[in-house]
Amino acid sequence: MSMSNIDKTKVVLLGTGTPIPDPLRSGPSVAIIVKKKAYLVDCGVGVVRRAAEAVTLLGIKPLQPPFLNKVLLTHLHSDHTLGLPDLIFTPWVAGRKKPLEIFGPKGTQAMADHIISAYKIDIDERINGLEPANDKGHQIIIHEISPGIIYEDSNVKIEALPVKHGNLTSFAYKFITKDRIIVISGDTTVIDELADFYEGCDILIHEVYSQTALERLPPNWQNYHSSVHTSSLELANLATITKPGLLILYHQLFWHLNDNICVEEIKKLYKGKVISGKDLEVY
Repeated sequence: MSMSNIDKTKVVLLGTGTPIPDPLRSGPSVAIIVKKKAYLVDCGVGVVRRAAEAVTLLGIKPLQPPFLNKVLLTHLHSDHTLGLPDLIFTPWVAGRKKPLEIFGPKGTQAMADHIISAYKIDIDERINGLEPANDKGHQIIIHEISPGIIYEDSNVKIEALPVKHGNLTSFAYKFITKDRIIVISGDTTVIDELADFYEGCDILIHEVYSQTALERLPPNWQNYHSSVHTSSLELANLATITKPGLLILYHQLFWHLNDNICVEEIKKLYKGKVISGKDLEVY
């Protein structure tokens, strides 16, 4: 029996942007929808409102704010985590009744604890003041992860791979469901382990920078980006080896010079299906 569309694992791009404040692209965040549950990866600026848009415009009910209760952080750069206070508190105000589970690298506990501390006045008022709220929905459960399988339930198995992004501890994530394998790179330069981790996936969501645009930058910036991110040419070669069913580009550096610049560069070397991801697209 074929799987119904309602049960098919879906990818929702909630934010495809970079640190540049672009009104058309929220901060990096991807939702994996399996049956009636949503699993978020990263929480850049605008994450909860993008999720609410996905409910209103696209009818994706698992992204209703009260249902947002699991997020995985690829790393702790601000552009991937500025939406964390939003994800902790807004769904609680909207009615979430259970704690938010946060999976991430070492340092996640300290970051989340400081956020809770910063909003102590707000929490006290909502629980004890004139805006009564439940006493569970703002709470957090932190899992500082190690490589390997980090989570499993009846819907999904999630595996984490350490990647290289400067001096930060960073992870790529692989979601294995009954009908799809989906990989999200996070921010990374190319390392040998990526080929095995990506091989056989149905969807690969990958960061990238334009090689052409990089060459226009001063040498110090060329050195920086090439040491912490993945070029269009490198990604084309990697995709040729691993053969994902669909390659989705997000967190595209220099994309504003030409919305399809990275796609065009990749297609010169890679013959598979590749697209430039945009906010609120569903796959």
